[in-house]
Parts: sequence; C-alpha cells; structure tokens
Amino acid sequence: MSALEAVSVTKRFGGLVALSDVSLDLRPGEVHGLIGPNGSGKTTLLNMLSGYYRPDGGRTSLDGEELDALSVQRRARLGIARTFQKPRLLPALSVLDNAMLGCWRDTRAGFVETAFALPRARREEKAFRDRAIELVHGVGLGHALTRSAGLLEHAEQRFLEIARALAARPRFLLLDEPAGGLTGAEIEHLGRIVGTVRESGIGVLLVEHHTDFVFRICGRVTTLDRGRLIKHGTPDEVRRDPEVVRVYLGA
Repeated sequence: MSALEAVSVTKRFGGLVALSDVSLDLRPGEVHGLIGPNGSGKTTLLNMLSGYYRPDGGRTSLDGEELDALSVQRRARLGIARTFQKPRLLPALSVLDNAMLGCWRDTRAGFVETAFALPRARREEKAFRDRAIELVHGVGLGHALTRSAGLLEHAEQRFLEIARALAARPRFLLLDEPAGGLTGAEIEHLGRIVGTVRESGIGVLLVEHHTDFVFRICGRVTTLDRGRLIKHGTPDEVRRDPEVVRVYLGA
C-alpha cells in the first residue's frame, strides 16, 4: 500500500533525545492525528518526514523507498507538502500570487522562455493561475484574490497557506497546528477544508492541540510524550487510554 512512513526514527539534538524509536505511517485519503504535550516531538517528526531533519536512527520512506538522503525540494516533487505553525507567506504579494508559488514543482519552462514570455511559459502561467484561483476559492478566500497577503486576518493566512501547499498537487499534506489561534467557527471551516482534501485522496497528517477537533476529524491518532510513542489507535481508543489521559488529556 502507498504510504509515507517514519520507521523507528530517533532524533537527538546534543544531549536531548527529541524522538526515540517512533514509527508512524500516513495513508492516502486519511486524516491521521498527531497529538501530545509541548515538547513531545510532534513538529520534530513532521520536520523529519518533510526533509528538514535527518533521523539519527531509523528511516523515513515513501512507498517503501527511503527518503533520508533527499532534500526538502526533492520530497516536495515526490508529493510531500506542508504548512508551518506560523504561516510563511510573502506579505507583499497578493493572495493569488502566493497561491501560485505552490505550483513551482510543475514548472518546465526555462529562464529564457519565461523572460521572453514564450508560448510554453505563457501556457504554464495560465494553468498555474487557473489552479491557484480554484484553490483560493476552495479555502474561502475568493473575495481576496488581489489583496496583499500581509493584510489578511490570521485565520485567512492559515487557509491561504493550505491553498499554496495544495497548489503543489501533493499526495501527502502535513499540517502543523493549523487550528492555532482560530475561533470555533474558523476551526469548523478548517475542518471542512481538511475533509475536502481527504476526499480528494490526499493523506493528511494533522499535528494539533485542539483534541476535540482531532478526535472528530481523524481516523487514526498517534500520541507522543517526551519523544516516545505512548498510544496509537482510533480516536476512541486514544481518548480512553489511561496513559494518554495522565500525560496529556487530564482527568
């Protein structure tokens, strides 16, 4: 089965063990939640899958092929896209232009073709623009296509970053705390976006502290604590696990 995997990965930063023998697999068309206290290793694992970190032990793989030697850019070309805890947009560019940046992996026209607006470059630009417009409308920002990204509200910036990631036509989308700072209504809108992504066949890894949201939208949930995997299972199994309750969910 097609999958993005971390297999028994370990990551150290000096004397700190950020992850210890952690395994996780993400399948197409599912939303897989990753929860745990601050400092438990969630973002470290996401960074490892997306290529920002290399494991000190274990391996990451896509469809069984090892990824560890591949750069962030190469992994993106293979279909791994991500967002960040703090949206990384270009504030001076418009909403549409930010979304179009996500199409970069499909660029085939060279510098000269682009500089002189030769036919292939023009065709690519039109295709990228059409794709970006559709995605911006899909996340609810169609009214703001020409607005500078820096003028968007916090939630709108989060939704735009998802649109930009989707513009890369990923197979797997890694979301790092996308509900952070959102209101209840905005989280509901985020849930609809994630549901649409899942229905399109894309696998979504959802790193999140809003556990009610995670348990509602995810088919499987993995819980970390101090770099260790303490529970993996369905939302009900994880929610009722005594160790998860003790270290994270509370009474």
